[in-house]
Amino acid sequence: QVQLVESGGGLVQAGGSLRLACVVSGTIFSAYPLGWYRQAPGKQRELVAGIRSAAVTYYADVVKGRFTISRDNAKNTLYLQMNSLKPEDTAVYYCNVAGAGWAPRYDYWGQGTQVTVSS
Repeated sequence: QVQLVESGGGLVQAGGSLRLACVVSGTIFSAYPLGWYRQAPGKQRELVAGIRSAAVTYYADVVKGRFTISRDNAKNTLYLQMNSLKPEDTAVYYCNVAGAGWAPRYDYWGQGTQVTVSS
Protein backbone atom coordinates (compact mmCIF):
# COMPACT_ATOMS: atom_id res chain seq x y z
CA GLN A 1 0.00 0.00 0.00
CA VAL A 2 1.02 3.60 -0.54
CA GLN A 3 1.91 5.75 2.45
CA LEU A 4 2.06 9.54 2.28
CA VAL A 5 3.68 11.80 4.87
CA GLU A 6 3.55 15.56 4.37
CA SER A 7 5.73 18.10 6.15
CA GLY A 8 7.07 21.63 5.85
CA GLY A 9 4.00 23.73 6.56
CA GLY A 10 3.91 26.59 8.99
CA LEU A 11 2.99 30.19 9.59
CA VAL A 12 4.39 32.74 7.18
CA GLN A 13 3.70 36.36 6.30
CA ALA A 14 2.27 37.30 2.93
CA GLY A 15 5.04 37.35 0.37
CA GLY A 16 7.04 34.72 2.20
CA SER A 17 8.05 31.23 1.15
CA LEU A 18 7.71 27.65 2.32
CA ARG A 19 8.85 24.33 0.93
CA LEU A 20 6.58 21.36 1.47
CA ALA A 21 7.73 17.77 1.27
CA CYS A 22 5.88 14.51 0.85
CA VAL A 23 7.57 11.18 1.43
CA VAL A 24 5.95 8.44 -0.62
CA SER A 25 6.54 4.85 0.38
CA GLY A 26 5.15 1.42 -0.26
CA THR A 27 5.50 1.48 -4.02
CA ILE A 28 7.86 2.36 -6.84
CA PHE A 29 8.04 6.14 -6.56
CA SER A 30 9.19 6.87 -10.10
CA ALA A 31 6.23 5.01 -11.60
CA TYR A 32 3.57 7.29 -10.11
CA PRO A 33 2.38 10.71 -11.24
CA LEU A 34 1.95 12.78 -8.08
CA GLY A 35 -0.02 15.81 -7.04
CA TRP A 36 -0.39 18.40 -4.33
CA TYR A 37 -3.90 19.23 -3.18
CA ARG A 38 -5.18 21.65 -0.59
CA GLN A 39 -8.30 22.18 1.44
CA ALA A 40 -9.32 25.37 3.19
CA PRO A 41 -12.02 25.49 5.88
CA GLY A 42 -15.48 25.27 4.34
CA LYS A 43 -14.12 24.48 0.89
CA GLN A 44 -13.59 21.33 -1.12
CA ARG A 45 -10.16 19.93 -1.68
CA GLU A 46 -8.59 21.31 -4.84
CA LEU A 47 -5.66 20.46 -7.07
CA VAL A 48 -2.66 22.74 -6.67
CA ALA A 49 0.00 21.14 -8.86
CA GLY A 50 0.91 17.83 -10.45
CA ILE A 51 4.05 16.21 -11.76
CA ARG A 52 4.79 13.21 -13.92
CA SER A 53 8.38 14.15 -14.66
CA ALA A 54 10.40 17.36 -14.73
CA ALA A 55 9.11 17.89 -18.26
CA VAL A 56 5.46 17.19 -17.48
CA THR A 57 3.91 19.37 -14.80
CA TYR A 58 0.62 21.11 -14.12
CA TYR A 59 -0.26 24.15 -12.04
CA ALA A 60 -3.59 25.59 -11.05
CA ASP A 61 -3.98 29.08 -12.46
CA VAL A 62 -4.07 30.65 -9.01
CA VAL A 63 -0.58 29.37 -8.15
CA LYS A 64 1.06 29.47 -11.56
CA GLY A 65 4.29 31.44 -11.47
CA ARG A 66 4.50 31.29 -7.68
CA PHE A 67 4.71 27.57 -6.90
CA THR A 68 7.09 24.95 -8.26
CA ILE A 69 6.52 21.22 -8.01
CA SER A 70 9.42 18.79 -8.17
CA ARG A 71 10.36 15.28 -7.18
CA ASP A 72 13.48 13.46 -6.04
CA ASN A 73 13.00 9.84 -6.98
CA ALA A 74 16.14 8.73 -5.15
CA LYS A 75 14.61 10.01 -1.91
CA ASN A 76 11.03 9.03 -2.74
CA THR A 77 10.07 12.62 -2.02
CA LEU A 78 7.73 15.12 -3.66
CA TYR A 79 8.26 18.84 -3.09
CA LEU A 80 6.28 22.02 -3.47
CA GLN A 81 8.24 25.25 -3.37
CA MET A 82 5.80 28.01 -2.50
CA ASN A 83 6.88 31.60 -3.09
CA SER A 84 5.03 34.91 -2.91
CA LEU A 85 2.48 33.36 -0.59
CA LYS A 86 -0.90 35.00 -0.21
CA PRO A 87 -3.51 34.72 2.56
CA GLU A 88 -5.76 32.81 0.16
CA ASP A 89 -3.11 30.07 0.04
CA THR A 90 -3.98 29.21 3.64
CA ALA A 91 -5.07 25.58 3.74
CA VAL A 92 -4.07 22.09 4.69
CA TYR A 93 -1.87 20.71 1.93
CA TYR A 94 -1.93 17.05 0.98
CA CYS A 95 -0.10 14.88 -1.51
CA ASN A 96 -1.48 11.92 -3.39
CA VAL A 97 -0.93 9.76 -6.40
CA ALA A 98 -2.49 11.48 -9.41
CA GLY A 99 -4.84 9.85 -11.87
CA ALA A 100 -6.59 11.07 -14.98
CA GLY A 101 -6.76 14.83 -15.17
CA TRP A 102 -4.51 15.03 -12.09
CA ALA A 103 -7.37 13.95 -9.86
CA PRO A 104 -6.31 12.09 -6.71
CA ARG A 105 -6.19 8.41 -7.47
CA TYR A 106 -6.60 6.98 -3.99
CA ASP A 107 -9.23 7.77 -1.41
CA TYR A 108 -6.85 7.73 1.52
CA TRP A 109 -4.86 10.77 2.61
CA GLY A 110 -2.03 11.57 4.94
CA GLN A 111 -2.36 13.99 7.81
CA GLY A 112 -1.51 16.91 5.56
CA THR A 113 0.53 19.92 6.57
CA GLN A 114 -0.99 23.24 7.60
CA VAL A 115 0.03 26.36 5.72
CA THR A 116 -1.12 29.65 7.21
CA VAL A 117 -0.36 32.94 5.50
CA SER A 118 -0.93 36.14 7.42
CA SER A 119 -1.42 39.57 5.90
